[in-house]
Amino acid sequence: MKVLLVNGSPHKEGCTYTALNEVAKELNKEGIETEIFWIGIKPISGCIACHKCSEIKRCVFDDVVNEFAKKAEKADGFIFGTPVHYAAASGAMTSFMDRLFYSTFLNAEIFRLKPAATVVSARRAGTTATFEQLNKYYTMTQMPVISSRYWNMVHGSTPEEVRKDEEGMQIMRILGKNMAYYLKCIEAGKEKGVKPPEIEKITFTNFIR
Repeated sequence: MKVLLVNGSPHKEGCTYTALNEVAKELNKEGIETEIFWIGIKPISGCIACHKCSEIKRCVFDDVVNEFAKKAEKADGFIFGTPVHYAAASGAMTSFMDRLFYSTFLNAEIFRLKPAATVVSARRAGTTATFEQLNKYYTMTQMPVISSRYWNMVHGSTPEEVRKDEEGMQIMRILGKNMAYYLKCIEAGKEKGVKPPEIEKITFTNFIR
């Protein structure tokens, strides 16, 4: 079993990475393989609603989004981490998430029924708004949302300060344990022959009649 952890910060080993790494360590202790995927610092275009992804089953912009989507096919769970920028996810992370989930929407098996969680890092505030922002991607994609003992957030301006956030670090460890538990439950269910629900054809309703 493998969990992909996405670092949506422009800093490869900054505060967001520090939080994600704490989650990864707990997952590793539970025998779960992990990979921290950094979205990098190159510009990431937002979705332009060209709808080409419905034809080619990937985003028309062949960049880090498609690179991650390919990895996601073989992953069993996901942790998406971002810093707070103006009470929201970073601009690059927002573009990344918009295009990732839109371009894979019709290829449901990439994310469907795979557990996911959000990790948020901030100096002070804006964490809950950002937490809610990212969780919405999972709930419209049939992904179980994994929780911890509090909202999954850490505080600090530097990795050293984040490590001093003892409650935040504990939340990350519990998140890792909870993710591992659910992955093992899913695996046990498969071994017992528990089958996932059948996929229904998607129905779209336009409220303008």
